Amino acid sequence: MIAKAPVPGRVKTRLTPPCTPEQAAALAEAALTDTLRTLSAVPAGRRLLVLDGEPGRWLPPGWQVVPQAGGGLDERLAAAFAHAARLAPDAPALLVGMDTPQLTAPMLAEPLSAVRRAGVDAWYGPAADGGFWALGLARPTERLAARLLVGVPMSTPGTGAALLGRLDAHGLTVARLPELTDVDTVHAAHEVAATAPHSRFATRLRTIAGTPEVTG
Repeated sequence: MIAKAPVPGRVKTRLTPPCTPEQAAALAEAALTDTLRTLSAVPAGRRLLVLDGEPGRWLPPGWQVVPQAGGGLDERLAAAFAHAARLAPDAPALLVGMDTPQLTAPMLAEPLSAVRRAGVDAWYGPAADGGFWALGLARPTERLAARLLVGVPMSTPGTGAALLGRLDAHGLTVARLPELTDVDTVHAAHEVAATAPHSRFATRLRTIAGTPEVTG
């Protein structure tokens, strides 16, 4: 998982306004907590948090924390795969962001099971805004990750298409994961909370949504 520590003014800045930096950080922490707990329930040989910032009480046991590399998001994603490949050579790796607290363990456990992995080179989780929320590689290497990710324009409506083009150009067989909505706007936050009403994220959103500017 790649994430930012939920520090006011550094996370979910697209929610401000209407949210305050403190409200946006509280939503980010809730999303981070939900996602970490979900991923903790998915069978895995190793759980790695590639973090920009310092871990807090939201970090569950069983996770190894490493700092994010420098550079743009494309370079940081590639570096995360390279780090995973060094820690566990020849093991598949799935990279997930912190913007989809509605993610459930079954969404990943079934497609990533040993039976379903046969013949698959990569896993791709599309986001509703044209980006992606997850990318997996069956045989990640530093070189492959750089070729797939470095130079892909990030945070644009064409990000996902550009990445899929890279995957196709390398002849990789891609399995698609469910499409999810990233929490990038207040409208999206309400949409995500409605799909996961019992999540920490939804609970936190309800505590701040009473203010007129955050009603969505």
